[in-house]
Amino acid sequence: MTDPQAHLLVVDDDERIRGLLQKFLIRNGFLVTVARDAAQARRLLSGLEFDLIVLDVMMPGEDGIALTRDLRSRDAVPILLLTAKGEAANRIEGFEAGADDYLVKPFEPKELLLRINAILRRVPTAKPQATGPKVLHLGEVRYDLERGELWRGNEPVRLTATEAQLMRIFAAQPGEAVSRERLVGDLGPAEVDSAEKAQERAVDVQITRLRRKIEADPKQPRYLQTVRGAGYMLQPD
Repeated sequence: MTDPQAHLLVVDDDERIRGLLQKFLIRNGFLVTVARDAAQARRLLSGLEFDLIVLDVMMPGEDGIALTRDLRSRDAVPILLLTAKGEAANRIEGFEAGADDYLVKPFEPKELLLRINAILRRVPTAKPQATGPKVLHLGEVRYDLERGELWRGNEPVRLTATEAQLMRIFAAQPGEAVSRERLVGDLGPAEVDSAEKAQERAVDVQITRLRRKIEADPKQPRYLQTVRGAGYMLQPD
């Protein structure tokens, strides 16, 4: 097994597939962040470093081939393409765009896992220095962006899967407000109820719980702030 803390980004516009892949890969020891399209993937990539991207080819808007070609022009992150098109010409197009591997749908989850591990074994362990901060300081608490971990002193702070996802979203754009609507979309229906108002209330509940793990006084938050009319914002030191 490769590094159990490898952080994967799964990009697929199919909500069901996205959720199934996330659960399967988490069960196999990975940190997993998901995106529903290329635009959301770009936002996450602007603030976080990933060990590998599992990327669907056929998506509305910018497709996986175009995103791969653009990322490869400036980033060495490994990319595994998923597609329903298995013809040789399609595979060649993916490899020419810079993909490291290509898996045709439908596929066995075990095969995906083997291919991911094979790619990660080929990646050099030493990574180039990231240009942005690797750790966000929130008073006595610090958040490690690369590992997706929250620490208070030398003690790790346990996060639920939803809290961990929230931290990744906020850490990707510290100092900028994130709307409730976007949080609902980024967390996905697996994390919240189906009705719109219920979704937003569920997000508020998760924010309250996360504040208890970050703030000295959760009722007067200093770091995870409410921005009137705009949503929530992570404001590190």
